[in-house]
Amino acid sequence: MTREEKSIAIEELTAQLAGTNIVYIADISGLNADTTSKLRRACFKANIKLEVVKNTLLVKAMEVSENEYGDLPTVLTGNSAIFISEIANAPGKIIKDFRKKSTKPLLKGAYINSEVYIGDDQLDALATIKSKEELIGEIIGLLQSPAQRVISALQNQFAKEEAVETEA
Repeated sequence: MTREEKSIAIEELTAQLAGTNIVYIADISGLNADTTSKLRRACFKANIKLEVVKNTLLVKAMEVSENEYGDLPTVLTGNSAIFISEIANAPGKIIKDFRKKSTKPLLKGAYINSEVYIGDDQLDALATIKSKEELIGEIIGLLQSPAQRVISALQNQFAKEEAVETEA
């Protein structure tokens, strides 16, 4: 790879990193072609971009990025693939699902909304992070709950009063 090609690759990676707040880094080496194809297909269906990257280029892209990746570049050894998503838990769920049949992908680390997660032991926590839409749904449900109780209580009271009037 020439110096110019490396420069272009770093610029492209930097642009990808700038466009997202959710990046997972995993080791997918050792997966056969069929399993890799299934992983790519699952990522495509979940609107996740999966790309195998050169560690040195990704480190340089992280260094020039506006985001603070903390210790995440230290996990960039061996083969690395990045999962870029708009939903925080989507890559974690896919990795966890694939791990039911294999030991790979192996999570190296993740960057989610300015938080850095290092190590495969973080996978369960990352897979259960609630998405923005799920959190909004829960908040709306919580806000509606007291109003629904008031309305229900009023309806019950009116029903009781009507029952008393019809008996009288």
